[in-house]
Amino acid sequence: MLISHSVDGDTLRLALHQSVDIHARAAAAKEIEALVHTHRPGRITVQVPAGEPTPATLSVAVRAHRMCKSLDIPLSLTGATPQAQHLFTANTA
Repeated sequence: MLISHSVDGDTLRLALHQSVDIHARAAAAKEIEALVHTHRPGRITVQVPAGEPTPATLSVAVRAHRMCKSLDIPLSLTGATPQAQHLFTANTA
């Protein structure tokens, strides 16, 4: 299982249990999209594996953020290094 999720009030919490490689990137993004449309949350938290996420992992988070932005759902990223947080923020601004 690549992604697990839980719902806490209006927050959908997603956890990527391992870094995503290029081959799993599209599947992970589709899974997140399906979870968002199923649960219709007010906000989303994506937890990535500790440390520096792979480019594909960061890509999944950025894709999720773009989708959520179009739906007016705030998304936050946790578990990443400060450098990765900066890259995420720079790619979602």
